[in-house]
This record gives sequence, C-alpha cells and structure tokens, in this order.
Amino acid sequence: MATVTIERSVAGAPPARPRSPGGEALFQGLCFGAATLLLAALAGVVVSLAIGGWPAFHQFGLSFLTSTAWDPVAENYGAAGPIVGTIVTAVLALAIALPLAIGVSVFLVEFCPRQFARPIAIAVELLAGIPSIVYGMWGLFVLAPWFATHVQLPLMTDLDPDSVLGRIFYGVPNGANIFTASLILAIMILPYMAAVFRELLLTIPPQVREAAYGLGATPFEVVGRVMIPYVRRGSVGVVMLGLGRALGETMAVTFIIGNSHGFPHSLFDSGSTIASTIANEFAEATSDMHTSALIALGLVLFILTFAVLAVARLLLASEKH
Repeated sequence: MATVTIERSVAGAPPARPRSPGGEALFQGLCFGAATLLLAALAGVVVSLAIGGWPAFHQFGLSFLTSTAWDPVAENYGAAGPIVGTIVTAVLALAIALPLAIGVSVFLVEFCPRQFARPIAIAVELLAGIPSIVYGMWGLFVLAPWFATHVQLPLMTDLDPDSVLGRIFYGVPNGANIFTASLILAIMILPYMAAVFRELLLTIPPQVREAAYGLGATPFEVVGRVMIPYVRRGSVGVVMLGLGRALGETMAVTFIIGNSHGFPHSLFDSGSTIASTIANEFAEATSDMHTSALIALGLVLFILTFAVLAVARLLLASEKH
C-alpha cells in the first residue's frame, strides 16, 4: 500500500525541467569574464603606475626611497618622508582604534540591553558613512586648536626637552602633527572595525558562551578566553581591513598632518603621507619629473597596500594549520 502511494505521488509531481547546457555555459562565461575584467583592471593600474613612475625611479634610483629631499625647483625628489609618515600614522591609528573597536563590539553583543543594542549598532555604522573631508575639517577647526591648548602646551611646558619624553612630545604647538592625524584616522576606521567585529561575535553560538558561564567563568574570562579566540581568524581580516583603510586615507590626513616632507622626529612633529603628498601637489605639478615622482609615490602606496593584504593571507593560512 505504501509503495502504491509513493508511486502515485511521484506520478502526480510536475516533471522536472531539463537543465540547459547553454545556460550553464553562459553563466560560467559571465563569471569568468567578471573575474578576468577585474584582474585586467588591476594589471592596468599597476602597469600605468610603473610606466608613469619609471622616470623618477630611473633618475634617482634607490635613493628615491631613502631620501627625504623634496625640492620641485631643483627637481630633486625623495619618498622616505611620506613613506614613514604613512606607516607611522596607520600603525598609530590601528593601535588606538583596535582596543576601542573590540570594546564597542563586545559591549553591543554581550552587555548592552537588547532594546538599545540595535540602535547603537546602527549609529556606529552610520559613522562610517561620514565623508572623510568632514573629519578633516573637524580635525582642523576643532580638534587641532583644542589639542594644542590642552595637550601640547602643558606637555611641552612640564617636560624637560632633553629627556626621552620631552623628545617624543616635542613639536610646534599648533595641533597639526602626526599624532592628531593618527587620532583622526583612528576615529575613521573605528566604525568599520567595530561593525565587522560585532558581526563576527554574533556568529558565536549562544551555547558556547552559556557553557563557559555554566563552568563558572566570569564575563571577562568568557570574552578573553572564549569569544575572542573563537573569532581569531576573522579578527585578522578586520585588523588588516582597518590598516588598509588607514594607509590610503587622503583628505582628512591632508588637513591636519602639517604636510612636511621630512622625517617626523616626534609624535607632535609635522609630517606627510603618500596620499596627502599626491593630493597636495598633483594639480601643481608642472614638470614631467614632478609628475613622475608623484606617480611613483602612488606605485609605492599600491605596493604597501598589496603587502598588507599578502601578510593577511599568510596569517590566515597559518591559522588553518
């Protein structure tokens, strides 16, 4: 009787549509074309930057990466100052934003009342949509004067200029320096990192946290020994995402970093980044060598970003093993 029922149900079912080999081939071709187009565009960017920057590399050689000279009148260019400024501001911004992003995400997932967690999370995500030039103007007109009056001047007055701390915090008290630029970058990358960290923590099964609490673990132990290790692999991607965002930021840094091409000798010293140098001078580059030097800076920034992504891939691969 059961066999007859099964046969009837199968017989009454609508016939399955045959798969179209042409449709599958078209779909695979479109996917392959999209991937190829992306790789071709990336290769085109690299080739164009290499061709445009070759005169500068040919003229100055390795000294282009080690010299701090930047003299458009004498046609003498070196990228060491912007390179160091880019790396220093990005690393400082990441060091400031990472603990805050982890704290915000843990609070929203673990401790914040449910009726408030979603509105606060939306507010954090909305911060990522604010244009960078708005952050730069706020930093220039609000943060820099306040920082110069309430932080720089007291520190420079109280500290011995010949001491280690005095040298670290030495600089012109105008608020435009490496440290304030790093603060602006930290504020900018914080929403991205906090939002992604929150999504990672939400993937943790509730049973995992409940089991830890059932064993007598404190909230700090649950967060530090259960939740963070559970999303460790994804956290590497979040860190690299924030670092890559900080490396390429332009307008906000241009407003507040001071735009000095030399090596920064302290946290409160003026400096520049690769992106800010290009933004400041590309429209005014009248000579071919000046333009080539700026394009070469763009190639260096591309290589730095690619290196960050490569390190992220290596760290993720090591986590698998």
